[in-house]
Order: sequence, then C-alpha cells, then structure tokens
Amino acid sequence: MRAVIQRVSAGSVTVDGECLGTLELADGALGLVALVGVTHDDGPAQATKLADKIWGLRIFDGDGGPERSAADVGAPILVISQFTLYGNTDKGRRPTWNAAAPGPVAEPLVDTVVAELRARGAHVETGRFGADMKVALVNDGPVTLLLEV
Repeated sequence: MRAVIQRVSAGSVTVDGECLGTLELADGALGLVALVGVTHDDGPAQATKLADKIWGLRIFDGDGGPERSAADVGAPILVISQFTLYGNTDKGRRPTWNAAAPGPVAEPLVDTVVAELRARGAHVETGRFGADMKVALVNDGPVTLLLEV
C-alpha cells in the first residue's frame, strides 16, 4: 500500500456537488489528508500497518520542532482512495494502471485503513470509493510525505 500524506490547515472532498467529508479545524489547528492506493498483493496486515504509520507519524510541531503525531494532537484525517498512486509512467506519455488493485480488492482495504484509524481514536472523514471526487486542501508547510508498507 502507498499513501501520500499531507499536513493541512483545511481539507474537503466533494462528489457531484455534495461535500462528503470535511476537516473541521479550529483556528491554527492542523489535520491530515491521506491519499491511499492499493496494489494486488496488499492485504489486511498492510492496511493495519499503514494506519499505524499515519496515526503515529511525527509531523506536527512540538516544542522546538516537528515532534508530535496526529495521535498526540488529535488531528482529524481525511482519507481518499487513490488508485493513481500505482500509475506507471516509465514508457511513453500515457500512464498504465496495471499495478493498481481492482476495486473489489482495494475498497475493503481502504475501508480497513479507515476502521483501524478510527479504532485508534482518530476522527476520520472519507470520500466515496470509485467516484469522481474533487479534493480541496491547503497544505501546511508544505509537508507532503510518501508512505509505503
């Protein structure tokens, strides 16, 4: 599994004009947007490990530097399924999606990441799997990281 994690001061996802998920952040508070991709050989163990990494990633300011995690600060997380994280652009100008898991494999694993984050105490918002989603965010820092498990 792969995830692009962004520390944000705002984030939302809209489908067909309906806002499905938004990060409710107080002034000065930060959250995370996690774009999550699944490949063919991923399973529940990878989903659990990815949730642990997202929740424990120390990218929030502490005393003197980025020393705190989403778990430490109670940061909300917007999780968006993102099959294009497994796009291959090695040849030509048209990406291939062969490495991305099909929906029946990927959707339950993205759901597992969400469930595992919630089980750890995270407030999680989501989009709609397979939908044409409009994701809006304000990246803070900017801080953007690629996680792979």
